[in-house]
Amino acid sequence: KAVVSTQSTVGKLQKKGERGSATNYITRTQAVKKLQLTLPDFRKICILKGIYPHEPKKKRKLAKGSSAPKTFYYVKDIQYLAHEPLLEKFSETKVFVKKVKKALGRGELDTVQRTRDQKPQYTLDHIVKERYPSFADAVKDLDDALCLVFLFSTMPRQGRVQPGIINKCRILAVEFMHYCIAAKCIKKVFVSIKGIYIQVEIDGNEISWIIPHQFTTPPPSNIDFRVMLSFLEIYTTILGFVNFKLYSTLNLVYPPKALEEVFSEESAVYYGDDIYRERLESLNIKLAEVEKDEDEDEMDAELLTGDDSLEELKKQREEEENFRTLFKDCKFFLGREVPREILALVIRSLGGQVSWSSDTGVASVYAETETDITHGIVDRPSQSHQFLSRCYVQPQWIFDSINQRKLIPVDDYIAGCMLPPHLSPFINKNSYMPPEQVELLGRTDGEEAEETTTPLDLTAEEKKLAIMAMPKKRKMLYNKMVHSNKKKTSVVNKLKRKRDELDETRTKKAAV
Repeated sequence: KAVVSTQSTVGKLQKKGERGSATNYITRTQAVKKLQLTLPDFRKICILKGIYPHEPKKKRKLAKGSSAPKTFYYVKDIQYLAHEPLLEKFSETKVFVKKVKKALGRGELDTVQRTRDQKPQYTLDHIVKERYPSFADAVKDLDDALCLVFLFSTMPRQGRVQPGIINKCRILAVEFMHYCIAAKCIKKVFVSIKGIYIQVEIDGNEISWIIPHQFTTPPPSNIDFRVMLSFLEIYTTILGFVNFKLYSTLNLVYPPKALEEVFSEESAVYYGDDIYRERLESLNIKLAEVEKDEDEDEMDAELLTGDDSLEELKKQREEEENFRTLFKDCKFFLGREVPREILALVIRSLGGQVSWSSDTGVASVYAETETDITHGIVDRPSQSHQFLSRCYVQPQWIFDSINQRKLIPVDDYIAGCMLPPHLSPFINKNSYMPPEQVELLGRTDGEEAEETTTPLDLTAEEKKLAIMAMPKKRKMLYNKMVHSNKKKTSVVNKLKRKRDELDETRTKKAAV
């Protein structure tokens, strides 16, 4: 008799979520269990390695119909994290904490001290090399690093942040500012309520960051500092590598060292680490250099001569060189009430000389009685003693001259005068431009409107038919673009209404 096979000819049924795009994602809870980490450690390793969550297209289908909020990661990213050597260090740290707590509970202080001396240590050098294979990649991603490092450098010493972290951030910030002075790479400066925005150019990359005002504010209590400190840990490592490379390109000694011959014999005496550090933080000392090759500049000059096609490039280079020496013929003396650090940074980076009273800070190069001082930077309406050989201006004159790339007249910036509007150099064609900005650029409102609006050749009916003929994805993208443009236009109109109301109020006050 023939034997009837009981095996089904139909293949094995596939369950939902085991095939297709669903296998590309994993929830955060599953990732934490797979890596055997706590949630804070998982957040930290993701920040250090640059792993971020992703939003799947069919999120509800992946969640099996559940509408509860869930965070998804790529499975490949989690598998990549599973081979990270830092995971072993995290487990060693967990064991270390248990040992310390156990010894403290028993009152064994000798064991506690011996265990603390054996605390696991790790470095992030290999992560920096993985995330930034070349120096150009690290420079392009320097904006956020500088913002966070400068922010933590102004934190109070007694607070939620350890003083060692604050000192490290301050050292890195001072080193980067010294590079900006030596390279003369500052392009734009803008003072706002949040802080001072600065833009520099390094290897053709524009880098912008914000320096907080010199007022120590208590850190807010509603911020998770563990997440910020995780970002700060990788950013300080990146900035350390970048500073070393930048100093080597300028043939400067790293860590920076001061030249003793720039001071008098009495001030050149070594007073200790604290005084030496104050001199570095003053940003008013020359740094020691290593031996450099003098043939490089001669080769660059030869390349720019002898070819008519490079005349335009040569002209641009001359204009840039003139801007880098904007304050070459100026000698400034700062009053005690003005922000000394930012003014020393921008003045010295553009070829100027700056000093202040020796009573207000160290590294004072010359006294107030010098006859060749051209400008006095003050922020008080009247001065007890004035020198007729110099003009006294407010600090905004420095910043506006940098943004306009020329020495502007000082008539509107005399001490005690009502200052003109401080215009932002970070402008966009589609953003709001005040009338002073339009006048400065030499354009009228009509010309501005012509530039910001692009006329369409299609009629209303043709435009409607074109939108109807669009595929679904392109139509969604088009609707997002239209919504974004309407939102920007509403913001611009709101600012224009506020400016009209302000002008009307000023007119009424002047009439009274």
